[in-house]
Amino acid sequence: MKGTVGELGEFGLIRELTSRLTTTPAVRLGPGDDAAVVAAPDRRVVASTDVLLEGRHFRRDWSTAYDVGRKAAAQNLADIAAMGAVPTALLLGLVVPADLPVTWPTELMDGIRDECQVAGAAVVGGDVVRGDTITVAITALGDLRNHEPVTRSGAKPGDVVAVTGWLGWSAAGHAVLSRGFRSPRAFVEAHRRPEPPYHAGPAAAGLGATAMTDVSDGLVADLGHIAEASKVRIDLRSADIDIPSQMSDIGQAVGVDPLQWVLSGGEDHAIVATFPPDAKLPARWKVIGEVLNPSVLPQVTVDGAPWAHGGWDHFGDGKGTE
Repeated sequence: MKGTVGELGEFGLIRELTSRLTTTPAVRLGPGDDAAVVAAPDRRVVASTDVLLEGRHFRRDWSTAYDVGRKAAAQNLADIAAMGAVPTALLLGLVVPADLPVTWPTELMDGIRDECQVAGAAVVGGDVVRGDTITVAITALGDLRNHEPVTRSGAKPGDVVAVTGWLGWSAAGHAVLSRGFRSPRAFVEAHRRPEPPYHAGPAAAGLGATAMTDVSDGLVADLGHIAEASKVRIDLRSADIDIPSQMSDIGQAVGVDPLQWVLSGGEDHAIVATFPPDAKLPARWKVIGEVLNPSVLPQVTVDGAPWAHGGWDHFGDGKGTE
């Protein structure tokens, strides 16, 4: 496809984007009207939204438009799964410059569509606006299927902490890209296109999870939200957290302890949850810590000591961005 967004025009761009979409049984009315209609059998809708800004959350010299689409969808759909819900639909708000080649937003939509298909959801609508900086705003919807949402506030002393999915891979990939390299490819791809374990969220709810979140800002930081909401202390055992040998090799090459990526690196969107101590967890869940009574204030500790390396903060020093 040739030409720019400006040459195609707003409505031409919308037609081009929507022509690439697929649907699901939950979508009763898709793009093309004033609003979409999505079935909500539970009579409750789980909703989450995120914004990705070029230069802050992605770089076009590091990631293709397709990569950005997969990532944008994944981080929102993971939020739905982390509530114990099943993703159903996604809405896109897109700001693009008029001189942007049309291929960029169309490939972005392909990525969003494909990630939705992985999670069992569909793009049902959105809006496009002209602007100076590419901005991708996503709203994701989900269905609880007659279960109660798993929030951050239900962890209890005596619970175990378990995780499923990758930890630290995106941060290691970011470190590789920051130094001008493109390999090891598995870690670079993990940064470009996270792979959240969507089905693990609703499954965890069925296993009796007491609190849950996805790892978007870093394991310690995100568990810190659970600790604060539940008024508990969470202690992680570093020896029980897997660090792949290739990640250790990257850490040695760039002078970083890989445990820092695992504990503080975000954007992997693994699912971490607390469970009663007698919960029968499948092999995909790795127990990495326990919930304790707070000694002074709610906090997360590692091997009994505070972890000082923090996590991702949108108003911090920018560490962790592309």
